[in-house]
Amino acid sequence: MVAELPAPEHVDVDALARECLDGKYDVVCVLGPTASGKTRYAVDLAHRMDEAFARLCAGGVAPRCEIISADSRQVYRGMDIGTGKDLCEYGDVPYHMIDIRPAGDRYNVYEYQKDFADVYGDMRRRGAFPILCGGTGLYIEAATCAYDFHKDDPQVDPARLPHNTFYIGTLVSRELRVQRIDARLRARIEEGLVDEIRRLIDEGVDPQTLIFYGLEYKFVTRHVLGEISLEEMYTLLSNAIHQFAKRQMTWFRGMERRGIRIHWVEV
Repeated sequence: MVAELPAPEHVDVDALARECLDGKYDVVCVLGPTASGKTRYAVDLAHRMDEAFARLCAGGVAPRCEIISADSRQVYRGMDIGTGKDLCEYGDVPYHMIDIRPAGDRYNVYEYQKDFADVYGDMRRRGAFPILCGGTGLYIEAATCAYDFHKDDPQVDPARLPHNTFYIGTLVSRELRVQRIDARLRARIEEGLVDEIRRLIDEGVDPQTLIFYGLEYKFVTRHVLGEISLEEMYTLLSNAIHQFAKRQMTWFRGMERRGIRIHWVEV
């Protein structure tokens, strides 16, 4: 039996901006499964909140929104097509936690939490307002739920992390999500996804590390190594991305069961 999707809501951006200025929320998080339009929504939200902040501050110094990525693979430099960075979508909105590590590293959630805390603290000191955006549920919860991974030797002081998050989920129907995933995969292959993986291997990145990164990097690397044909690569990868999107939604619905309120919006 297929679980029902959450009911869509309307987010009043003016009211949200007012609550953020009043200190009710110290970060807004935009989350959702792959191909659900998270980045585009987060950028649009940043512009709308900037406008609301300016109106509410009535000519005073208003905060400006900046986006912090919560994507476990966009941290790697040179892995652009396969991770769908689409940096052009950000326009004039500053972004963080993208291209911070070389391809071949094995970044983890502990390092992410520390790096997030550093970026978040710097933004708040400068008077910027953070919008966290991504689909890696564990990274999102590490940043917004003050996970203490090492209770005997804490890695990050919980005071350096947000305490009150307003969560927005980007909602698309399963049928549309399937269409978007398939169309995006075809586009990425046409854009040179296979050549990107070949270049990374030629630059010395261990193929087994690329396979460890999963999804596009796993199956395209196997194709480049001659283990599977182009047709097999496409079929296996398409199925894997669809399954990944389902697991993401399962994670987010699990967050709701753990008491986190997510405001789902249609985009």
